Amino acid sequence: MDMLIWIGAVVTLAGVALLLWCILAIARARKAGLPDAELRTKLQRVVVLNFGALLLSAIGLMMVVIGIVLV
Repeated sequence: MDMLIWIGAVVTLAGVALLLWCILAIARARKAGLPDAELRTKLQRVVVLNFGALLLSAIGLMMVVIGIVLV
């Protein structure tokens, strides 16, 4: 079960890294001074990735907890 904990930690870190990328992408889009319609389109794409990153992080944390419980 130790492997489950480590794999869960890696999955969680991947989700957090993707969350940080989403934050940076939104900051870059705002600084670019795009028109409202283009900015909204970019933000909608990032929101989908943001939800995916949150799901990935949650799954990784569940794997860690399950690994700890089973040890």
